[in-house]
Parts: sequence; C-alpha cells; structure tokens
Amino acid sequence: MPDDRTSRIDAFLAANGWGSAARHALAGDASNRRYLRLAQPDGARAVLMDAPPERGEDVRPFTAIARHLGSLGLSAPAILAQDTQAGLLLLEDLGDALYARVLECTPALEPELYRAATDLLVDLHRHAPPPGLAPYDPPLMADLAALALDWYHHGATGDGNAALRARLCAMLETHLAALPEGESVLIQRDYHAENLLWLPDRAGVARVGLLDFQDAMRGHRAYDLVSLLQDARRD
Repeated sequence: MPDDRTSRIDAFLAANGWGSAARHALAGDASNRRYLRLAQPDGARAVLMDAPPERGEDVRPFTAIARHLGSLGLSAPAILAQDTQAGLLLLEDLGDALYARVLECTPALEPELYRAATDLLVDLHRHAPPPGLAPYDPPLMADLAALALDWYHHGATGDGNAALRARLCAMLETHLAALPEGESVLIQRDYHAENLLWLPDRAGVARVGLLDFQDAMRGHRAYDLVSLLQDARRD
C-alpha cells in the first residue's frame, strides 16, 4: 500500500497530466530533497522535485530564484507545476550534460564552456538582485569557512575546539571585512561544474543550464566566479 507521501506525489502528477509517466531516480544533492525524471509514453520528459516540508525543506526559495533567473533569459529549469504546501515541483528537464561529464568526455570544450559560464555571471551581475535576499556578509562567510576546521579537528581529535574556532572566525572576518564592498549581486553559492549543464542548442549565455541555486544570497560579485574557477572537484 502506498504511503502518504507517495499518494500525494501520485495525485500531484495525475492532476498535472504526468500520472502515466515512468519514473527514474536521479542523483540527489546534500539535502532531504529527491529528484525523479519523468518520461511520458510520447517521449516528453520532466523532473519532479520532492522536497518534504516535514523534513525541513521549502521549495519557495527555489521557485523565486528560478523565476528571477528565467526572467533574465537564463536557463534555470522552468516550473511547469507546483504544490508549495506539499513541497512538490514539476520542472523542465534540462538533460544530463553536466559540465563535469562533458569535460571528462571532451576536454577540448573546456575554454568554450568556462567562457560561457563566465559570460553568464557578467550578464547576471548587470541586474539588481531580487528583493529579500539575505546578505552573505563577513560574519556569515567566516562562520561557514570555519566548518572546515570543525570537520578536520573533530576527525583528528574526536572533539571540537570552540576557542580555536572563535579565533579563526575573528581572523577571517577581519580579512573579509577589509575587501572592497562594491555593489552586492545575486550569488548562487554553488556555481561549479557539477551544477552547470551544457545546452549547446541554445544561444549565448542561455547555453549554460543552472541547478542548485535555492540558497542564493546577496554578496560580492567575485564569489561565484572563484567558485567556478577554483574548483577543488576538478583541480
């Protein structure tokens, strides 16, 4: 017998014309969300995002940023249907051509792909960020950077060190606060080869498909560029 979550998904898909679609699990991310690729008998495809609110998920940031990016002509997945209360989104399927996979198979495309991803940031940063985004400021950046200490120190000693963490945060915050502020822009915070898709049939910066941007904030325009170019997953 289907559980309540499965029944709700079945009802959502049926109500939006996807009840007969085959379902295939896709790789997830570091969250309680899961993704299913849907394939209709006629070949049409879409992606279901299942983000259970009872497990702390909220689809509203994703939908807000997706619509903002789409309004700028960028290739965030179009939202085909949604049930915000249930944490269910039916999304455009942008395919499987992740930058990381494309470059593994065709390394010669690296300059073109990275040029397109850089051009996208230049284009995005010409536009004001949407209202309501939280600032990615020095105290928060320092706190998140200190997670590396949390993990490494605990792994080496089996314990935490609050005093050492506080000193590290204070030092990082001082250096980060000294950076020229400039104008805050929308930063996606996970802008790298595992979250970008190559869409060569599209034109200009729309050739770069965008994923995993729901944690976007307002911050320094260099942040996403450094995330793209200084990528520990590929270096």
